[in-house]
Amino acid sequence: MTQSLKTLELVVRAADDRLAQDIVAMDVRNLTPVADYFVVTHAKNDKQLDAIVDSITDAAHQAGVTVKNVEGKDGGKWILIDLVDVIVHVFYYAEREHYNLEKLWKDAPFVDIHEWVSEQ
Repeated sequence: MTQSLKTLELVVRAADDRLAQDIVAMDVRNLTPVADYFVVTHAKNDKQLDAIVDSITDAAHQAGVTVKNVEGKDGGKWILIDLVDVIVHVFYYAEREHYNLEKLWKDAPFVDIHEWVSEQ
């Protein structure tokens, strides 16, 4: 398993641990040089949004994964976590549909993450 795939698993598990909604992972290695994977998810409310972001960044720090940047944390409805090889987009539920990153990056294949998330 590559390091970027290990980071992807860490992110998905950390987001799922805070009940992130509709987590998807996209393989963007052949589409952009900025990352190997994008993760997109959303939260039901502001408190959950913060909990998801904190869970991901805490798990990354504990695993020694570089957290390059976190943008939008101060009152944002779209928080971006840059973990170098994995970029995580955590939306407030109403914003996710508006930006529709899955459609924007429609050429990126989805990664099968079912083993990393709990049945809801």
